[in-house]
Amino acid sequence: MPKRLAAAVATTLSAVTAAAALVVTQPLPTSAATGGFDFTRAQVATTGLQVPWGIAFLPDGSALVSERDTATIAQVRPGSAPTRVATVPNVAPQGEGGLLGIAVSPTYAQDQWVYAYFSSASDNRVVRFRLNAPQIQQVILSGIPRAQFHNGGRIAFGPDGMLYVTTGDAGTSANAQNLNSPGGKILRMRPDGTVPADNPISGSRVYSYGHRNVQGIAWDENGRLYATEFGQNTWDEINYIQPGRNYGWPTCEGVCSDSRFTNPIQTWSTSESSPSGLAYANGTLFAAALGGKRLWTLPVGAGSRTGNAAAEFQGTYGRLRIAAVGPDGWLWVATSNRDGRGAPTGDDDRIIRVPPAGGSSPSPSASPGPTVSPSASPAAGRRACSAAYEISNQWPGGFQGGLTVRNSGSVPISSWTVTFTFPNGQSITQLWGGRYTQSGSTVTVTNESWNGSLEPGAATTAGFTGSWTGGANGTPAPVTCTAS
Repeated sequence: MPKRLAAAVATTLSAVTAAAALVVTQPLPTSAATGGFDFTRAQVATTGLQVPWGIAFLPDGSALVSERDTATIAQVRPGSAPTRVATVPNVAPQGEGGLLGIAVSPTYAQDQWVYAYFSSASDNRVVRFRLNAPQIQQVILSGIPRAQFHNGGRIAFGPDGMLYVTTGDAGTSANAQNLNSPGGKILRMRPDGTVPADNPISGSRVYSYGHRNVQGIAWDENGRLYATEFGQNTWDEINYIQPGRNYGWPTCEGVCSDSRFTNPIQTWSTSESSPSGLAYANGTLFAAALGGKRLWTLPVGAGSRTGNAAAEFQGTYGRLRIAAVGPDGWLWVATSNRDGRGAPTGDDDRIIRVPPAGGSSPSPSASPGPTVSPSASPAAGRRACSAAYEISNQWPGGFQGGLTVRNSGSVPISSWTVTFTFPNGQSITQLWGGRYTQSGSTVTVTNESWNGSLEPGAATTAGFTGSWTGGANGTPAPVTCTAS
């Protein structure tokens, strides 16, 4: 049975939009440099959202945020009020159901697909559509059990390019152990919804089972999957998810001594946590806690806990639903104070961004040091820039990385261009925070309209994913930057 009863909150979309004034604050969290982020410099990036539930990032670095109760997708850029860019048809919000998870296709620049998990009148389902035509939906998966509570709902593309979907038991605990039911599972599928040949159960989308209500997933630099899970009355969990494993619900809540089940790596009392969104960076998991009204941080390595959990934002912003590392290298956290269980302020709901510690961009994974172009050196009165190339994650046939562009001159610049040549058959498949062309092995990246202007010493980042066909990946050198 649910841990808390929901109360309806009736707020019209027009009123929410009117309340969406920007507020930037400097709260006083408990510590600095936790997991590579400086919580003493956290900023409220935007306000006036209505129960934000999921977040995904577009190639230009902006965020798409799904609103559970309005069935609306808002585009968020730090420093601006949210802009509603789509309303998703066929959504039937009720209780914990509505427009939940959102994901952007790994090949968005080519196909423009946006994926959403939502509650319809009869089920939970995953669809895809284009932002300019959300009414034209391709159903990727339907028939996921829905209820007033325990709808799961997080979706994300893994480093393997597959779509992962978390589901709840929909209040029927037997669903979690029934391999013929999609409820109480983590599911894995191709972007079109079909079953990958290498799934742990032949012909099935089931990747793991025995879950009560999973609302957060994240991968480390080696492709290990972690998930948050709501307990019933006693223990909430973080689990290291391994293919085909059974995580015990409803027989086990928390750690148990039954060898049939895989135990969690971290538990909390339900009053301390109710964990939803999950992010990973710098050897640390970040779990957004609803009932606990805090952000839990947990050091991990090789699928195990490597240190003690610590809380940030405890009591600072209220209920927290989303945690994600953006392409800008900042940690994004969203509140859920207007979901009927919180005590909203006039600014709620909000997105808070936490900068990297020490002023450098954190990586979601271990990576070699950046290669800095020697071509642009500061000169009095001259426009100049430098560029650093970094690989943050790689897997067989693919990789993820970024560029940091800095104004290394003594006067402001209005635009920049970075050029480099791949050494070993790599090619860009998606890039955000810039525009790119590739001719053979040579890549040219130019700024977007919103990140070309840089004051002396200021920097901006562009992120990308790519593929490679050579014997190993490699770092291009030199990386040149020109400014105007």
